[in-house]
Amino acid sequence: MKLVYQINLVFGIALVLVLSITAVVIHHVLLDHFMGAQKEELKSMSAVMTASLSQESAASVLIEDPVASFPIIISPAATSVDAILTDESGRVLSTSVPMDRFETIMESSTPETSNLQNIWNGTDKRFITEVNATPQGTLTLLTPVSKVKAIEQALLKRLLIIFCVVGAFMFLFSLFITKKLIKPLMRLQEELKKVKERHFSDVKLIKASGEIGSVAQSLYDMAGELKRYNHVQKQFFQNASHELKTPLMSISGYAEGIRDGIFEGESVRKGLDIIVSESGRLKNIVTEITLLAKLDSEEDIFQPTEVCLKDLLIETIERMNPLLIQKGLTLHTSYDDYESLTVHADREKLLQALLNVVSNATRYAKQQIYIHAEIKNSRVEISVTDDGPGIPEDLLPYLFQRFVKGKDGDSGLGLAISRAIVERCGGLITAGNLREGGAVISMKFPAVAHI
Repeated sequence: MKLVYQINLVFGIALVLVLSITAVVIHHVLLDHFMGAQKEELKSMSAVMTASLSQESAASVLIEDPVASFPIIISPAATSVDAILTDESGRVLSTSVPMDRFETIMESSTPETSNLQNIWNGTDKRFITEVNATPQGTLTLLTPVSKVKAIEQALLKRLLIIFCVVGAFMFLFSLFITKKLIKPLMRLQEELKKVKERHFSDVKLIKASGEIGSVAQSLYDMAGELKRYNHVQKQFFQNASHELKTPLMSISGYAEGIRDGIFEGESVRKGLDIIVSESGRLKNIVTEITLLAKLDSEEDIFQPTEVCLKDLLIETIERMNPLLIQKGLTLHTSYDDYESLTVHADREKLLQALLNVVSNATRYAKQQIYIHAEIKNSRVEISVTDDGPGIPEDLLPYLFQRFVKGKDGDSGLGLAISRAIVERCGGLITAGNLREGGAVISMKFPAVAHI
């Protein structure tokens, strides 16, 4: 069943239940109200008639034969109220009830007690009664409960008609509101189908309010991210195939030339050196691609512990020292000794990230490379700067993407690996240029608090 039908069905059932309970409650409230009002009216009427009878003589209202004829000498103001005047022995002295109705009233409910006694006792549920003592005896005022119920039923019917009209209007209004709420969801379903079919460019932003609007915005943003990711993946495979194809062509070309005797003497040795060199380059590219894939997909490859950055920087300098001497570069390090430079990370992976960043700096630095570590706003920051020409502005937004490299770059995977490692450590890596010249790459990590 569609959601719109489910909502309307639930609302309809709830509406019927509410109206039914309301009708039952109103029925009892109205009946109690009318019964109470009728009793108050009888009490007021009885007081007036008792006062009037007190002024009359007992002899003028005496009836000798109560079953033969009953002169009606007392008459209540209300036509629906009947009055019966009896003496102390229970003999009827006067009544306003017509003969046929009086005979019905006088029929005994039980063999043991007269119906009039039941009325006095309040056990006859057919009548609402008010009994008062008078000089002549007992004055009984009674009105049928059926008349009160008839009035209450008539009013209840009118209220039920109003409830039904209002209920129908509310149901129609709920259909309108439900349609208005469900329509964006139906459109969202269509956009989700586009995502399922990988038509990310065709996904449109659905205009809606509240939580539905938030979901629509999230879906639109997700489609944009999937589109970008899909583009990056395609670019990755294209670049990977290109990077792998170049050394493979060199290896294949020299191997075939040596096999066919094209190269002789010293050329054979030179060709073999190129094959070995390109094989090593190919191995490095495959290793880096594999590492990137593992960093993206495998959780257990990352084993975080508390790492002291001072020790890590010392090891970085030791490993980079041969390359620095070869290129005639000087590496300077600085950090605050009194501060605890400790982060939560995988030590070997973080070391590799630092080596990649420093190695990248050695390609472009003229003479100097600087590494500085400090704590800023409860975050450990490591910055690597050089005195080279800086990073081209058009390359800055894409510097940490895979296979993106500068003029003297190698595979274009080193900084991408550094970014993946830093982000797995909960950190952030950024790049920029200094005003006085040169590039700066910063890595920021949450500092480990020591108690």
